[in-house]
Amino acid sequence: MNIIWARALAFLILQAAISVAVGWIFGASAGYVTAIALLVIQLFFNVYHAQRLWRLLDAPVYGEVPSALGLWGEIYYRLHKLAKRWHNQVKQVEQQHARFIQAIQASPNGVIMLDEHNQIEWCNAIAEMHFGIDAKRDLRQQITHLLRTPAFVHYLSSERYDEALLMHHMGEKRNNVLSMQVFPYGDNRKLIISLDVTDLERTDAMRRDFVANVSHELKTPLTVLSGFLETVGELPLSPDEIQRYVEIMRQQAGRMQNIVNDLLTLAKLEGSGKPPSDDRIDMGMQMRSLRGDAEGLSQGQHVIEVTGAEGLDLRGAEGELHSAFSNLVSNAVRYTPQGGKIRIEWGATDDGGARFAVIDSGLGIPAEHIPRLTERFYRIDRSRSRDTGGTGLGLAIVKHVLTRHQADLRVTSEEGHGSTFAIHFPPTRVVHRAPVDTPSDVSVSG
Repeated sequence: MNIIWARALAFLILQAAISVAVGWIFGASAGYVTAIALLVIQLFFNVYHAQRLWRLLDAPVYGEVPSALGLWGEIYYRLHKLAKRWHNQVKQVEQQHARFIQAIQASPNGVIMLDEHNQIEWCNAIAEMHFGIDAKRDLRQQITHLLRTPAFVHYLSSERYDEALLMHHMGEKRNNVLSMQVFPYGDNRKLIISLDVTDLERTDAMRRDFVANVSHELKTPLTVLSGFLETVGELPLSPDEIQRYVEIMRQQAGRMQNIVNDLLTLAKLEGSGKPPSDDRIDMGMQMRSLRGDAEGLSQGQHVIEVTGAEGLDLRGAEGELHSAFSNLVSNAVRYTPQGGKIRIEWGATDDGGARFAVIDSGLGIPAEHIPRLTERFYRIDRSRSRDTGGTGLGLAIVKHVLTRHQADLRVTSEEGHGSTFAIHFPPTRVVHRAPVDTPSDVSVSG
């Protein structure tokens, strides 16, 4: 016998005992009336608590246990325990669901859940950005009504989801590339996972362009070498002609060697984020060396000016920075017509940093080309670049050297009026020393 039956039986026995006692004292009629009255009271008591139980089931209370006597007290207590346990389980499931949603929202992948009719049941914020949809507005909308790209519609209807689908011109700005794959689950439902692969596609395109550019750059000198070798081997040539052909072949071989050397330098720079050393660089010596380089390249065809702030040095890899400086100087000499002016500047900036600049009066650079100047093998005029001996990798090397030294390259130019290539160094790279009494402004006219 469980506790409910025991309490019910005990209550009935108590009612019977009271009725018998009243009948014994006041007569049988009084006993019957007492028994009926107790039964009526019990009926109203049960009806009251039944109504109370109905309200409690309709709106459960998880705080205090409702008070009641006898059997109803036991019912309320057990119901309260059951409701509390159910409430805790629901709360736990809700917390797990919230954590699951938070994890999906934190994922770099877009997630869309579709029902059996391909209607959107839920999507995360990344999916909204990837596909340009709105989670609230587009709820229960057919996915193909929102994404009408024929390739996507065909992919979704084909039910062949072994491979991902690559989609172009996606996202809020319609300039992203997405990799998207469908995963069926449950009762004919689908999960769409998307990943933004714009950077990967751009890197892959750059790799393809790089291979094509390297092949093209090496093909030209190799073709020249092959042609002259065939000529030397097949035709009777005079010693002077042979010497002239050998000189041309040596130039082409040198060009290939320069390309290979620049490629190796670029690979070395890209493979390391920090400069190999943190030497103190005497910028006074650097400026004198750069002036000598400029004069040697110019051969007296340009007006060259050098100005440098005394007592202002740098910290970094001296070889790398000298290579970057000399690259800007040599570019200015090569692309400035005879009689033009080239000015090399070094000085402090208002923020405590320093600025190295090469200013020329050359042909200038069209504005649309400036953002791409540091790309590998990018040339404004390919024929002129080859004539001046450039490999197309110089400014790419400069960019990587500056990145390793927390510096940046700023280019300003006006067609027909020349260009300014300025390197800005942060204060952490600048070293101040006592100035030396030597002239800081030297003008050399060719």
